[in-house]
Amino acid sequence: MMSKKISFVIPCYGSEKSITGVVGEIDNLMRNHDDYDYEVVLVNDCSPDNVWEKISGLTENRKDIKALSLAKNFGQHSALMAGYGVADGDIIVSLDDDGQSPVDETFKLIEKMDEGFDVVYARYYKLKETFVRRVGSWLSNKMAEVLIEKPKGILGSSFYVMKRFIAEEMLKYRNSYPFVGGLVFRSTKSIANVYVEHRDRVDGTSGYTFFKLLKLWLNGFTAFSVKPLRVSSLIGVLCAIIGFIFGIVSVIRKLIIPDINVGWTSTISVMLFIGGLIMLMLGMIGEYIGRIYISLNNAPQYVIRDTINIDEDEDDRNS
Repeated sequence: MMSKKISFVIPCYGSEKSITGVVGEIDNLMRNHDDYDYEVVLVNDCSPDNVWEKISGLTENRKDIKALSLAKNFGQHSALMAGYGVADGDIIVSLDDDGQSPVDETFKLIEKMDEGFDVVYARYYKLKETFVRRVGSWLSNKMAEVLIEKPKGILGSSFYVMKRFIAEEMLKYRNSYPFVGGLVFRSTKSIANVYVEHRDRVDGTSGYTFFKLLKLWLNGFTAFSVKPLRVSSLIGVLCAIIGFIFGIVSVIRKLIIPDINVGWTSTISVMLFIGGLIMLMLGMIGEYIGRIYISLNNAPQYVIRDTINIDEDEDDRNS
């Protein structure tokens, strides 16, 4: 019987001081599980430091480490999609490059998956992240639950394992704005969580700013849900009803109290409120239309500048 193969896919950005340790930990883990074959797929997301030189050094005399370097910074989710395109394991493991993902607990997730689940996310007892990142993670999970039908009670994270057929299904998505969570949740509902410890970062700080998180949320709900547009319609109907009721009340008050002055302040307040909502909804519609336009122009998810230990067939799969 052939042994199963595990592909560890790691997007790399600003991790020249930590990536060697992460790969070393994977090697140590797999020495204790020699009934599995494995490979490591490292994707340099146009990092501004020397992480590509570190990755190149790691690949010397090793064919089990595949490496890709992207032509510009496309973001974590695009980097993951690039990595999935060359990974050929039966099990795909996604994890961070900063040492926070507890690599030594990978098989807790795999054992849970062996119970019949297609995807298993790590769920942390306590997140060791900045306040902005913690809030971002919470909002992202709530957004996924409301807009893209994430199973209730399941928390997503950047450390997870999935079966190969899920990755193959995700790779069918070729548009410009990949949102990995949305691709997972539309592919299967057989998802579980396993509690693990979250580690401190080996070096530096998270590359996610508030604006990068906002961009990620936009990717999620504009690519995988029309519910925001439906909410816009409902708000429009609600404002129309409120305006109608307010108009009737104003007429009745004027009939009952002829000397009452028409409220200039309240009129302006209502106009500003409704005008602000209209602009918000128009902006949301514009966001959808803009992304449709970019997708129709075949803007790439990512562009690969360089590869190491990747043959032509795998490169074709990525193109």
